Amino acid sequence: MLTPVETRSVSPVFVGRRDELDTLNAALARAAAGEPQALVVGGEAGVGKTRLVEEFATAACRQGAVVALGGCVEIGADGLPFAPFSTALRALRRALPDECAAAAAGQEEELARLLPELGETAPARPPRRHDEEGMARLFELTARLLEGVAADRTVLVALEDLHWADASTRHLLSYLLRTLRTGRLVVLATYRSDDIHRRHPLRPLLAELDRLRTVHRLELARFTREEVGRQIAGILAAEPDPAQVDEIFERSDGNAFFVEELAVAACEGCCAGLSDSLRDLLLVRVEALPETAQRVARIVAEGGSTVEYRLLAAVARLAEDDLIEALRAAVNANILIAAPGGDGYRFRHSLVREAVADDLLPGERSRLNRRYAEALEDDPTLVPADEGAMRLASYWYHAHDPAKALPAVLNASVAARRRHAYSEQLGLLERAMELWDTAPEDVRAALRPIDYAEVYPPCGCDPATTPLRFLDLLAEAAFAGRLCGERERALKITKRALRLLEDEGDQLRAAWFWTQRSSLVQSLGRGDGWRELATAQELVRGLPPSEVHAEVLGSVANWSMLHEPGPEALAAAERAVQYARMVDAREIELNARVTLGGLRVDAGDVEAGLADMYRVKEQAIQEGYTYVAGRAYVNLPSELESVGRSREAAPILEEGARFTRKFGLLGSEAWTWANLSASLYSLGRWEEAVGAAATAARRGPSTKPLGTAALCLAHLALGRGDLAESARQLAAARGYFGTHDPMPQQWLPLARIAVGLAAAEGRLLDVRAEFERALEAGFPPGTHRYAWPLLLAAATAEADARTLPAARADSAEAIDRIRGAAKRLTTGAPVWLAHNTWVRAELRRADGEDTPDTWSEVVTAYESLERPYDLARVRHRLAQALLSGGGDDERDRATELLRLAGAVADHLGARPLADSVALLAQRARLALTCAPRQAPDDPVAALGLTSRERDVLRLVSVGRTNRQIAEELFISPKTASVHVSNILGKLGVAGRGEAAAVAHRLGLFPAGTGDALGARQRTGVHGS
Repeated sequence: MLTPVETRSVSPVFVGRRDELDTLNAALARAAAGEPQALVVGGEAGVGKTRLVEEFATAACRQGAVVALGGCVEIGADGLPFAPFSTALRALRRALPDECAAAAAGQEEELARLLPELGETAPARPPRRHDEEGMARLFELTARLLEGVAADRTVLVALEDLHWADASTRHLLSYLLRTLRTGRLVVLATYRSDDIHRRHPLRPLLAELDRLRTVHRLELARFTREEVGRQIAGILAAEPDPAQVDEIFERSDGNAFFVEELAVAACEGCCAGLSDSLRDLLLVRVEALPETAQRVARIVAEGGSTVEYRLLAAVARLAEDDLIEALRAAVNANILIAAPGGDGYRFRHSLVREAVADDLLPGERSRLNRRYAEALEDDPTLVPADEGAMRLASYWYHAHDPAKALPAVLNASVAARRRHAYSEQLGLLERAMELWDTAPEDVRAALRPIDYAEVYPPCGCDPATTPLRFLDLLAEAAFAGRLCGERERALKITKRALRLLEDEGDQLRAAWFWTQRSSLVQSLGRGDGWRELATAQELVRGLPPSEVHAEVLGSVANWSMLHEPGPEALAAAERAVQYARMVDAREIELNARVTLGGLRVDAGDVEAGLADMYRVKEQAIQEGYTYVAGRAYVNLPSELESVGRSREAAPILEEGARFTRKFGLLGSEAWTWANLSASLYSLGRWEEAVGAAATAARRGPSTKPLGTAALCLAHLALGRGDLAESARQLAAARGYFGTHDPMPQQWLPLARIAVGLAAAEGRLLDVRAEFERALEAGFPPGTHRYAWPLLLAAATAEADARTLPAARADSAEAIDRIRGAAKRLTTGAPVWLAHNTWVRAELRRADGEDTPDTWSEVVTAYESLERPYDLARVRHRLAQALLSGGGDDERDRATELLRLAGAVADHLGARPLADSVALLAQRARLALTCAPRQAPDDPVAALGLTSRERDVLRLVSVGRTNRQIAEELFISPKTASVHVSNILGKLGVAGRGEAAAVAHRLGLFPAGTGDALGARQRTGVHGS
């Protein structure tokens, strides 16, 4: 029978922590209202973090919250990848099976990396290549799973002992705390603050969390003397002697766990001889146990944070009755407790476990680890399946048996890779490299690449019969380092591998490592990566087709598309596709075809290039190559936008944003939003463009899409006359892009904004300097989509400044440079031809030779394009030319042109254009508003529109496509198209954007009369 002291060694009374508990309860209330909460609780070992979490969890349950607890698991010096999240998700799945299934629907295969049980319902798919978005994809899907489960109920996820957390767990927690925006969710994490030394891996995460305003930090202080007295009273179930309280308070210094140990020791009469040593204090009650119970405690201490009963029985090798009796003694003494799942045991406090483990002799520790390893090797079901490989590797490693440890560590690295736990994979591979030379030769000879290595392709070797090489380990480690962000370590590994390859003559393997170095050099900002790629290309030149050969050519083609597009890039892409098909490397082939399609469009073979990109997108989706599909969703609409087909690009980008978000492709998602912003700008949907750019900036995991989003915002601000904001966004874009890896798609748009900003501020010399720098950098073939707007900005600046005395110096030379650059650009697409016509008109205006016929040609070119802002600008120019010397007919025509241009400018908020229109009308004494007259009963009917055309115009005015109009009005898309054409003719406008502007200007459809579909889509464009 248990004594009172034994049952009360933990105080039944919750002492103190009232302020902290109030903070936690307030966070729970905010979460219940729909505002996710994140809290991090720190405190020294034994101060009471776990007790606080238990009290809070109990209170949360009483309020109807679902509580999921997970703890970081330590095995020796190793942490299990994602252990606290796996445990918490498993608890959530038990509590809310239907809700978890709904939230994980369609993503079971990916989420099974955290919770293997989900993989049981996932459809079988062929293996996919690991990519740099893999870990981020898993993190995003985990966040969405938690948000989905917590959509309609309050959920508390508590993660304990972050000081033991593996790198993958730390990265996932960081991601969650940075990105959670919706759901009734509380994420609570605890860590031991006295363990966080200067180089502790948790320290950077804590520093990051300090910078997040959404994370609340709590630091638990030690108990006061009064609180210690209340704690002792609870333990003893009686009021303690004040002298005893003073002594225990002095010796414990208010640490709650030490108070318990001292109170129990004093009550049991062993306080007088107790040493002041912390270790002795923790061991005193362990040493009071029967010898068998002490032995079991030592076994549990070396087994990890928790040891399953069956595993413990196999290692202890005691008769079952003796084992149970020993466990009962340890539990009754509050040394061990049953694990939360009820299938194992753990120390009541980790401090006691650490003290017992530290008391083991070196040989004793090795022997225990060997016993654990042998037991687990004989029966892998002794531990959960997702922990087996990692724990076996740790046990054999700490048993100091290289022959057993090497294959076990390699198996664990494969398990970590499958879970996207690349940080742990890298650490295990480095451990395998450490063991390589000490492992027996016959053990190494029995290892096969097919079992442990996958990133380096077989390339003619049979991976089932060829022995595993040290270079295979280096390849896996370099790739894992690249994927987990440890790029410096990865770069050093590639350098080591290339040094080893110098004497081997293995050109394919060397080419593979040079390709990896290219990516790493770019990511680290050490250069553009071309030197490394060129080396790889030279190494594979003349070799038979192989997967490495195809991958090198694909990388060269992609690099060239971004840096030096042209015939050589096109040829490299064609060869990459050809070689990939030869060796049946389907994913490489599809990826190279995305590049090839874009290069074909840029080379002028527009329809063929676009058609192939459409095919690749559908094939990648059907075959499950989500990374390639995400890239196609970015590049295909980008090419459509480049040839002026913005209305075709926008819905693909909206679909792409949904697809990439669904599959957690964060980089691709950010690019889709950034590109959508550009297409919406072209279509005259500027408010939506701002929202799309802001979403890209919020979702972007890397700097390049952030830079593109900043460029879009700079362009919008410039069009609206907010020069300060435009300059701020331009500077931000330059910072995001950096200077180490220049690309035409960056420097040409940057130059365009810089030229436009300088022109708006009257800095003509800066305009010319910016343009001259862009000319020196060059306009590579295929960059006309970026070059034409730059030439237009420079030509417009010269024309606007033609009457200024400062402009006359070097004016002719500047105009000649623009004209010469224009002659070298292609006009193969209608939008490029329209830009050419406009540039030539601006240059004639700069020479003082423009005429109405000149600008009529420009207006005609833009009336066939759906670019309302550009059309409004050239209509303003035509009106200006007409008013220069025309008669009444010209004045009437100019008036109507200015009315249309002004309506668009007002609708877009393009203040500079609106001011220019108003100023020109004022100087010419034109009235742009009609004289007051009796308002018709129905202004829509006054325009000659039928009732059906009225319905169509209402939907056009809120941005609906023909297909959406057809669905809303129950007509065919073709009929909707006919109605739209009739409306444009009756309104005398060229495009849907202008029609919407006219409807807005005339107030045809008051706010709030838009259809529900329109409201949903407008909201969807701004969200994610």
